[in-house]
Amino acid sequence: MFTGLVEDLGTVHTVAAMGGGARLTVRTRLAPQLAEGDSIAVNGVCLTALDLGPGSFSADVMNETLQRSALAAATDGAAVNLELALRADGRLGGHIMQGHVDGVGTVTAVQPDGLARRVTIAAEPELLRYVVEKGSIAVDGVSLTVASVDADRFVVSLIPETLVRTTMGVAEPGMPVNLEVDIMAKYAEKLLGAHAR
Repeated sequence: MFTGLVEDLGTVHTVAAMGGGARLTVRTRLAPQLAEGDSIAVNGVCLTALDLGPGSFSADVMNETLQRSALAAATDGAAVNLELALRADGRLGGHIMQGHVDGVGTVTAVQPDGLARRVTIAAEPELLRYVVEKGSIAVDGVSLTVASVDADRFVVSLIPETLVRTTMGVAEPGMPVNLEVDIMAKYAEKLLGAHAR
């Protein structure tokens, strides 16, 4: 489980295509805290750490993940949001996230708003039905509050701390982003749908 509070802005060292997927190697100051087989969220995607080095780790990314996430567009030198899995005695500071990306959105607008920055993201209606104003959404693994939502897009407002510590600081129109909607909304829909039958 993750919370969407980014712990490090890592750098993709290499992306190596493999039969049936890719191997991603990421440089990060979090590497000493990882053990082989640990889960780590990379731009909101839960991956398994392998081949640990003093300042890096690798992870295998299967085709299913490449098809459902923006990791397919990862390139050498790209910045990525990283978060270690939440420990049982940890503080839940963002919101409950699984690291299971629901879909890919596209940044359509970035506008200054006082000390903040408003970012508009287009997404499929199948995802937006789980998005509510003032609710939570994970964008590239960052726990954010929805400022507004309509039929084909939503807006988040980012404080300077988020802009400095995450890839959201370089968001620009056309940028693909991983989206994970609030898991509680999906469970509620399923339970209520079963009850209505």
